[in-house]
Amino acid sequence: MITGITHLHNLLRWVALLTLVVSVVMAFNGMMRKTDYTKTENKWSLFTLIAFHLQLVLGLALYFAKGWYSQLGEMSNAVYRFWSLEHLVAMILAITLVTVGRIRTKKISLPAKKHRTQFVFYLIALIIVISNVPWPFREAGIARPWFPGM
Repeated sequence: MITGITHLHNLLRWVALLTLVVSVVMAFNGMMRKTDYTKTENKWSLFTLIAFHLQLVLGLALYFAKGWYSQLGEMSNAVYRFWSLEHLVAMILAITLVTVGRIRTKKISLPAKKHRTQFVFYLIALIIVISNVPWPFREAGIARPWFPGM
């Protein structure tokens, strides 16, 4: 079961990353072109929120199932520190930014301000996500394959 959740979490990272990148690009285009905030942009923002919250649920399940919470005292070990603290905190921060960005964007009535608000929140979240994903080129113990099962 843990293997299946791990594979799903690894696969859904691409969905979360794709929706976030699309939302950032759409917000940037809307901000630069000074266009209305469309239903399509709102849907991509919603898809991003859903993808990130799914990742949160799966990630927390893995965090507790794999026992990473019990490694918090092992901060001198880079692998334990990454999985028990760095990845968790960074991703919760990114998910919080996506959530707050979506909520604030929905409450704004001016299209230009909607685009700018979403762009700023989502761009910061994107930077945090990219810097804390266990990419295949990271050190041993942290690195994960590009796609599950590879």
